[in-house]
Amino acid sequence: MDLNLHLVRYLVAVVDEGHFGRAADRLYVSAPALSQQIRKLERSLGADLLDRSAHPVRPTSAGRRFLAEARDALAAADRAVAAVEAYRRELAATLRIGFMNAAGPRIRRVTDELRREVPGLSVRLIELPWPQQASAVRDGTVDASVVRPPIADPTGLRLDVLHEEPRVVALPGTHRLAGRESVGLADLDGETHLAADEADPAWVRWWACDPRPSGVPVRYGPSVRTMDEMLEAVAADQGIVITGSFVTEGYRHPEVVFVPVSDAEPCPVSLCTRADDASPLVTALRRTAGELRTASGQEAQRASKIR
Repeated sequence: MDLNLHLVRYLVAVVDEGHFGRAADRLYVSAPALSQQIRKLERSLGADLLDRSAHPVRPTSAGRRFLAEARDALAAADRAVAAVEAYRRELAATLRIGFMNAAGPRIRRVTDELRREVPGLSVRLIELPWPQQASAVRDGTVDASVVRPPIADPTGLRLDVLHEEPRVVALPGTHRLAGRESVGLADLDGETHLAADEADPAWVRWWACDPRPSGVPVRYGPSVRTMDEMLEAVAADQGIVITGSFVTEGYRHPEVVFVPVSDAEPCPVSLCTRADDASPLVTALRRTAGELRTASGQEAQRASKIR
């Protein structure tokens, strides 16, 4: 049989109070209704559980045996409910932010500031595969992500620019341009560029600056899946890669150099969230990101005036 824990709680209340009236007051029901519910439990078990002639009311022998186990069942049910409630509170106070390769110091500044605003906030940084930087936000895998263009399908998404990132080219240390302070896109015409079969073709072309201002077709070579694979392929002179300057901060290879590309369009690094997400944590995340971007812009203006 299925045990109705609601009825068990009624029984426990009567035994604890020793009186139907006091138990009814405690449970916010009428005494006759409470008695009927206890009778329903007794019928389902096929045994009398209470000695109603006693004052105070006490359990029968069957009732004592039943209550010894039933109280444990109630305690286990309470623990189960509490575990789910704790999980819900944890989710409500946990912000999941996706990133690719490196979240970067700016998003860490945002999350550090947000933790000061929201005591007890937990931030989970989740590394995403290249093709999922935006789709993981749309399907709810993460609450937000740090994305770089292009976004294949921005439908239903909101993009708030965090900062603009210069682009650099990764070259073998022995490359003819490796010693330059900067290069132009025309200098890279004719070079083989590494590809990424798992990424959207539009993504690959955007990062390779394809098409080129010169009109020279971009030639593609081997495909790589990770940053480490990319660096190894560049070091082996299998191709070059135009990427964001963030790579120079988080990745190193003794046989690879990074040279700024002077005329490549900067990469806007954006905070991606669901456009219809009005939850308190995501709203606070957007506000904090915007405030820090404004503050960074003001700092840059002051530094420019000083120079």
